[in-house]
Amino acid sequence: MTSPAPTDPRPALQRAIEIADAVQGTVGPDHLDRPTPCAEFDVRTLRGHLLTVIRRVAIVLSGGRFDAVPHVTVVADEDYDRQWATGREELLAVLPGVDLGRTVIAPFGTVPAGAAIGSYIGEFLVHSWDLVAVTGRVDLLDQELAAAVLDVARQRIPAEGRENIPFGPVVDVPVDAPATDRLAAWMGHDPAWAARV
Repeated sequence: MTSPAPTDPRPALQRAIEIADAVQGTVGPDHLDRPTPCAEFDVRTLRGHLLTVIRRVAIVLSGGRFDAVPHVTVVADEDYDRQWATGREELLAVLPGVDLGRTVIAPFGTVPAGAAIGSYIGEFLVHSWDLVAVTGRVDLLDQELAAAVLDVARQRIPAEGRENIPFGPVVDVPVDAPATDRLAAWMGHDPAWAARV
């Protein structure tokens, strides 16, 4: 008897990138200096972080080391869209040929490529949610994808003992909250944040 093949996470990563792309398209110059629910970043530096992430995903899935791409948080505003488009196209070119079972070196450890993709889906979704908390474009988020990612995140990311991982404490939210809010809350981002801006 054989085990069923794991679900291919590549289409979900492509969807998460589409969401990040659409959300970033709503960011205007008046948003760039505003804070986000991700306390370490304002909008400008969060976009820089996302640029680093998309470049690192392409490198990691190509068999390279994530630290071959320096972490950047500041990119010239007038050049950001071009750099994001280049990073997106590089990743989308690599994605079809990825061996999901091959071991890769990601910031969070040495894992199968499929598991790395799963983690990056969550990162793109939560940081897109962070930007939406500023822009208000909730319509661009994907509740179904967020619900699926939340199920996986609850299995992989502990609710307790987060001192040595890059997630804040789980934030309590109603069980009937939108899936994107529940995912953000599991990752330590507060869905009530927007009310405090």
